[in-house]
Amino acid sequence: MIRIWAMAAAIAAALVATTAEARWLRAETDSFIIYSEGSDKSLREFASTLQRFDVALRILLDVKDRGETNRLPIYLLVSTGEVAKLYTGSRESSFVGFYRTGREGSFAVSHRENGGRSRGTSASQETLFHEYAHHFMKRYRTGAFPAWIIEGFAEYYSTVDFNKDGKALIGKPAYGRGYGLVQLPQIPVEVLLNTDPNSLKTTGQVDVYYGRAWLLTHMLFHNPEREGQLSAYVRAINAGVEAREAARVAFGDLKQLDRDLAIYLRRPLSYRETRDAIPLPTQVSVTALSPGEDAVIPLRLARLNSRGEDGSPIRDSLRALTATHANDAAVWFEYAAAEWALDEEVRDLATVRSAVDRALAIKPDHVRANVLLGELRMHELEKKGDYEDTSWRTAREPIALANRTDPDDPLPLYLYFQSFLAQGKSPPVIAIEGLERAFQLAPENIEMRVAYAFALANRGQFTSAIKLAQSIAFDPHIGAQARPFLEQLLRMRQERQGMAPLVATESPDQ
Repeated sequence: MIRIWAMAAAIAAALVATTAEARWLRAETDSFIIYSEGSDKSLREFASTLQRFDVALRILLDVKDRGETNRLPIYLLVSTGEVAKLYTGSRESSFVGFYRTGREGSFAVSHRENGGRSRGTSASQETLFHEYAHHFMKRYRTGAFPAWIIEGFAEYYSTVDFNKDGKALIGKPAYGRGYGLVQLPQIPVEVLLNTDPNSLKTTGQVDVYYGRAWLLTHMLFHNPEREGQLSAYVRAINAGVEAREAARVAFGDLKQLDRDLAIYLRRPLSYRETRDAIPLPTQVSVTALSPGEDAVIPLRLARLNSRGEDGSPIRDSLRALTATHANDAAVWFEYAAAEWALDEEVRDLATVRSAVDRALAIKPDHVRANVLLGELRMHELEKKGDYEDTSWRTAREPIALANRTDPDDPLPLYLYFQSFLAQGKSPPVIAIEGLERAFQLAPENIEMRVAYAFALANRGQFTSAIKLAQSIAFDPHIGAQARPFLEQLLRMRQERQGMAPLVATESPDQ
């Protein structure tokens, strides 16, 4: 794999050489903040369609909230090659979009390329709908879901389209999976149900996996003879039944399920239509970014997408931007964040502090710069071994200011809670309530979810705690990280209550 820092350096060079090229625009809707280098018209249309999809999902899945307090940022790159290069360092990768969660927030990356598709919705729309379906499921569907359901759900809803009357069409064919479903060796259902897609070795195997997951999800949603089986299967898993046994009880003979799936593939597929039209959003604002914000976006993406690589080239590119955009708080914050993200033995804390101070001198209420200042202060206290209350109250001041500035940003709430643990203190009620609010704002964030689960467990609320950890244990994107936490919670409950570890019951719906 080519390291992402090499890509970041190339972007920095391009920024210097192409100042006259297309500028980034920012679109805002009730649920999204979307960045694109495309035209105002295309971005506005894309944002309207995506917001309409969000409304459709809320209706279809009976989500009462309308719009998001903590909106999802989305970055639209010019092509699938640019997405692949960002994610892996190589344009030759098969990645066409991705969704990530992290301490600084969730975001999705897709593309604006629509060539090579003769039927169905555009490739760019399907990619983004797939990634957003992951976000929506993590945020609004509780319970544990096996990997094939997580991917099948995203594939199923990725093909949602709207007819001329504005009604949503659900369950349209996933034409992009046709080749894998018809031409490549198929994965038996029993294998599909119990396979981690991360273990697959080739792009062909991955294509077949996604296609089969979509087809099985479609059949279980649409075949009246199997109505209710998917819900029964998920309920059993959440009640602690072993996955293979849950499948056998819910679906019956798995070889027959395999045969039925083969027959289903050869039949014309049905799709559903909403009773009412899904309205287009009335409010979509599109604005140009400041020159500094425009220049910093590619490097912010590279920084946020870094997965342990040497981040110094990203830091160096951001440092260069501070010379040309010295009065832009966003540039100074990104520079500070990039330095802070380096390994502890190589980062320069004085540089972090200086850059944070510059950002706050320009914009004293910059939320994330204040958060970083609080983190820096806490780090310095820990290094000195200073655990006095007065010192830590001072350290928390910028975090509290960040929360007052944006009460709906989960990060200040989370770090306020963590600050008491770092000090060696039991978090007070107000900090636990803040953590709960952070979790409500970003339930897809594994770090905040796990912290909240352990906070509940420490208060004796083991059923809720285990349920929170269990819901991510099967996730193919983060499950390996979550399973040790789930096991630790089960041990905690067993030790405290003297009972055998059982898993909480969940009653999901589609």
